[in-house]
Amino acid sequence: MEHQYIDRESNRIITETFLGDDFINFLYSTIREKSDYLFKLLTDSKATKLIAYMNFDRPITKSRLKYYLKAMNINTEEILDDISKITSLRGIFERKIRYWERREMVDDDNIVVSPCDARCYVGSLNTSSLFFIKEKFFDTYELIGRLKWFDVFEKGDYAVFRLTPDKYHYNHCPVTGLVEDFYEIDGYYHSCNPSALVSIDNPLSKNKRFVTVINTDIPNGTNIGYVLMIEVVAMMIGQIVQCYSDRYYDNPQSLFTGLLVKKGQPKSLFKPGSSTTILFFQKDKISFCEDLINNLRRRDVKSRFSFNFIDRIVETDLKVRSPIGCKK
Repeated sequence: MEHQYIDRESNRIITETFLGDDFINFLYSTIREKSDYLFKLLTDSKATKLIAYMNFDRPITKSRLKYYLKAMNINTEEILDDISKITSLRGIFERKIRYWERREMVDDDNIVVSPCDARCYVGSLNTSSLFFIKEKFFDTYELIGRLKWFDVFEKGDYAVFRLTPDKYHYNHCPVTGLVEDFYEIDGYYHSCNPSALVSIDNPLSKNKRFVTVINTDIPNGTNIGYVLMIEVVAMMIGQIVQCYSDRYYDNPQSLFTGLLVKKGQPKSLFKPGSSTTILFFQKDKISFCEDLINNLRRRDVKSRFSFNFIDRIVETDLKVRSPIGCKK
């Protein structure tokens, strides 16, 4: 089945091409149905590291490098480092960009920005909301992992960002505030390919993930209450490095309680593969951008996220540091 999304800048409908689609379909259908043991083996950390090495760490020639950059439609002009020094696909995947020039940010304290270059859909945990989406891809309590924060975000709103292998894979801070909590939850390494996501219940809640809670109600903060950011590992993602930088990519540091993080600044790096970032907002705190909501239910777009569902879920492709909503 085709999977399409809306390109935000052009409003065009784009058909997505998936890397390793046949393998993912085989893994999440045939292997999962016939050998539960083998399926679990292939979605653990050791298998993920091996698959990542085979796909991303083998040396490539300069001609193959040019081929991959073109095939993945990567704009080389925005890459910060010397391209000639890239010797593997990992170098492409973990690239830094001139985000301060190429991903300009709106100068408005009340705006929440996208944490990454990704395909996004928004939803609500409140059944009375016009864009309530029944939870299929995650169980909120299991995903968040701590009752304290589940209660804070009950009936709130969320945004899900799906990164594909061609994307710039740094996460940036979506808001300005103080880190209130930071913790890790162990789990599997399921693929974030849409075919995989619709094959099992609550896959994102079963994967290993890192949770950051940011208090934005501070002087010069985004003033939108608490924001919870979840970075979810996936197949071929062996590690998520927390590397917050106040300026460019300078002096990266790990997160800790009380750290001031600024909107739009680099926060973490997925190493490597495709993965997912999720933002949770408290009830009645955010108004999502109209285009994200309008695109969500478009009937002229083919989406695997609507396969076997009553409700259609259509993603919008957007850039890191671009607006996703504002203080309500």
